[in-house]
Amino acid sequence: MNFIRFSDLCASGKAAGQRVFIRADLNVPQDGSGAITEDTRIRASIPCLQMALDAGAAVMVTSHLGRPVEGEFKPADSLAPVAKRLGELMKREIALIAQWVDGVDVQPGQLVLLENCRLNPGEKKNNEALARKMAALCDIFVHDAFGTAHRAEASTYGIAQYAKVASAGPLLAAEMDAISTALSKPRRPLVAIVAGSKVSTKLTILKSLASNVDQLIVGGGIANTFMLAAGLKIGKSLAEADLLPEARAVIEAMKARGAAVPIPTDVVTAKAFAADAPATVKAATDVEDDDLILDIGPETTARLAAQLKAAGTIVWNGPVGVFEFDAFSRGTEGIARAIAESSAFSIAGGGDTLAAIAKYGIEKQVGYISTGGGAFLEVLEGKTLPAFEILQKRAAG
Repeated sequence: MNFIRFSDLCASGKAAGQRVFIRADLNVPQDGSGAITEDTRIRASIPCLQMALDAGAAVMVTSHLGRPVEGEFKPADSLAPVAKRLGELMKREIALIAQWVDGVDVQPGQLVLLENCRLNPGEKKNNEALARKMAALCDIFVHDAFGTAHRAEASTYGIAQYAKVASAGPLLAAEMDAISTALSKPRRPLVAIVAGSKVSTKLTILKSLASNVDQLIVGGGIANTFMLAAGLKIGKSLAEADLLPEARAVIEAMKARGAAVPIPTDVVTAKAFAADAPATVKAATDVEDDDLILDIGPETTARLAAQLKAAGTIVWNGPVGVFEFDAFSRGTEGIARAIAESSAFSIAGGGDTLAAIAKYGIEKQVGYISTGGGAFLEVLEGKTLPAFEILQKRAAG
């Protein structure tokens, strides 16, 4: 992907004395009193802010927080707690500016936080007048919020359209690089793991990947639907019988390309969905009518692990079993350890996937961990994210 990197602008002195507008993702969780309970996103945004300050820029940063009603300010929607925490972490006073759309007074070496951008009427619908006003505030726009990259809003897309210069901050650039490495020019074999409770929520992803990957590993309720499509019994396991034609179509599409959807040959079952339910390993052909399939079995895990260790590129979205229950976590752990040991470039995303990575302590062994949630899923669906599109268009310019 060809785009302007903010780091390059800073390194070449082009940010010195310039007004820099950074769209960050500072949407952090808060408790009932408004206190921040987890500040990872704030910490992750600091390198971009510090880079701009070190380059001698006058720095403005904004973010959304929660789901405010446009034009209707409520104290709960304010970025005030974020300004306080950001100031503590950066060891500097950070002013919070309200009503900033018509002008901001900020000098080189200063950093100000602009109040919740989703309070501005027209933000979500990418109102042109609003976007042009935002663009007029700066000499350089920096998009550094991958979690919003799939939304064409005034502070993510419109401003990039009209600003003098539109660039990608270090967080967004890293996502763009990782996605390009994994999907645009992957080292083969390319193996994708797509797991979750429902085929319906991941159907477009499965169809998109089926035309590109060499192995498509399915897990969770999705695997149950594919087992059913392959003629196996799944007892009372979670599945979507109405989507069997789609599952078969994915299997056939892969087969036509000489690729495969590996169907489990053994599974771990229980009679009830509970952490203390006795777990039984059995052949996939021996599932009984009152069985619940809650994990892949050791034989299947070993076979998939061998494929992952031999892969050139791995894309991982979703645990393959109910890994929150120890008795049904072996499959997901086996997959996680295989990815950690593989020499493949690996990119992982999705909330449950990040939880599994944290549980097994393999953060340093995964090539890239995407924090984008919905944006990551849309990339897997084969969609071009609005943020990527406009930044590439401006770079081509």
